[in-house]
Amino acid sequence: MPAPPPPPPPSPRTPRATTRTSAPRPAATRTTTTPSRAPSRITDQSAFRPHIVRILKLEGSLETEDMLLELEMAMEDELRERDRQPTPTGEVRWHQSARSERKAMIDSGLMAGGKPGVWELTDAGRSVAY
Repeated sequence: MPAPPPPPPPSPRTPRATTRTSAPRPAATRTTTTPSRAPSRITDQSAFRPHIVRILKLEGSLETEDMLLELEMAMEDELRERDRQPTPTGEVRWHQSARSERKAMIDSGLMAGGKPGVWELTDAGRSVAY
């Protein structure tokens, strides 16, 4: 009978120990707090929406100039100093924010966009509760 084959040579790498020899690391904890973000120096665009809806529910539809006058009276206490300053193009900053919110409302189907310069709610816009 032939002799059994020799055992395979040992592996060049030794396997890692399966047990930990040191204590587990403690969970990382944040030692410093992140500074809170400074309040915005301008009124957020979304703050215009409830006022726009409320005004248009009362008035039906308005030309841009009339709408901006109504918004200025409605938001007198909310508008900040920087809102009243001009943008680099010369437009009053909050007028730009109000027009941007109008565009967002048109895009979401709350305002009709078919008549340039006319602010008017759609049926969906009239059903929004503000």
